[in-house]
Amino acid sequence: MHVYIKRHIEDAVLRRAKAKGAVVVTGARQTGKTTLIETLKPNIPKVTLDDLPTRRRAIDAPSVFFDVFPPPIFVDEVQYAPELFSYIKIHVDESKRKGDFFLTGSQRFTLMKNVSESLSGRAGILELFGLSLRELHEESFIHPFLPTLDFLLERKQSKISMGVTEVWHTIHRGCLPELVANPTFQWDEFYADYVKTYIKRDVRNLTQVADEGDFLKFMTVCAAMTGQMLNLSSLARDVGISESTAKRWMSVLQTSGLVFLLQPFSTNAIKRAVKTPKLYFLDMGLAAYLTRWMTAETLAIGAMNGHFFESYVMSEIVKSYTNAGKEAVLYFLCDSNKREIDLLLCENNTLYPIEIKLNPAPSPKDIKNFAMLDALKGVNIGEGGVICPAKDLLPLTDKHRIIPLWFI
Repeated sequence: MHVYIKRHIEDAVLRRAKAKGAVVVTGARQTGKTTLIETLKPNIPKVTLDDLPTRRRAIDAPSVFFDVFPPPIFVDEVQYAPELFSYIKIHVDESKRKGDFFLTGSQRFTLMKNVSESLSGRAGILELFGLSLRELHEESFIHPFLPTLDFLLERKQSKISMGVTEVWHTIHRGCLPELVANPTFQWDEFYADYVKTYIKRDVRNLTQVADEGDFLKFMTVCAAMTGQMLNLSSLARDVGISESTAKRWMSVLQTSGLVFLLQPFSTNAIKRAVKTPKLYFLDMGLAAYLTRWMTAETLAIGAMNGHFFESYVMSEIVKSYTNAGKEAVLYFLCDSNKREIDLLLCENNTLYPIEIKLNPAPSPKDIKNFAMLDALKGVNIGEGGVICPAKDLLPLTDKHRIIPLWFI
């Protein structure tokens, strides 16, 4: 029996449907886009352009497609028929009705190009990632993460109880709904099929990849760099491709929803601040598969455990915002002396500094680099702390705290 895990993005989808003629849900393969819309809108017809005869009809006769399939309608994998977008625009403009079109697609680059050209201002756009820790534990708490005392005390009311072993099993298993809902699925076989499908169906359409083996090697090297500065020249050299190809392929991973680039905080007040982004995979199960950490136990004690933990925390923070229908404004800060603040969360002209540590008992010296922010003028420095696998929320200084992973 199919088990639906309630998604926190549901409210944001329904809000967009009340405000816009079309709602577009993008995201990586198998994050649950189709199931989400089917669950929220069970009474409207669904057409999938994965079905070749339906796709051919949409491409060859787009002007009459919505006569045959009148809105309200759910069109799955809509990027396969870009010809439909101008007719969706005409319908939205003429009818003025809200929530007539629900559109999903896993090829975000192609999809968003058509949305921006034809449906600008007419569509609510949301991105769905894999399951969050909150969703896995069937929590109802949906506020985006902030390291403030008010947020943390409210979050504490529904605290998840998790041991370190469970944390590593959650990180290693990954966050794709089908894999989570079916514990009997072989992890390595699932991701092997996932990578093959992704390269054959998405990558081929997005870029001229002469050698699919090269792209797989590129993905693998990227996975080995998760949680670290992105060095494109080193990456290109390791894979045996040009730097321009590496840059193009990196944008493919980004637009596919597989990786997230955390931008450096730019300021003249901090001398020689690093201007290179940091690379994070968004599904740690995929990253573990690519880098051949075959069990949660070996990953937990392996050389990359700190980078994997940091990447997982970053992905959970990103999900807490996207699931609420908001965009997170996130940076990191690193100067030429290698002093670094892992994360700066920016909201209302306030910077909230965060460190991410695998050590469950951090000390005030772990946040000594927060002092770098004293040089900034015209911006408020808010509360912060260290996110780690601690058991309880504890004070670190008068303003900063030890924040357990499960408080995100």
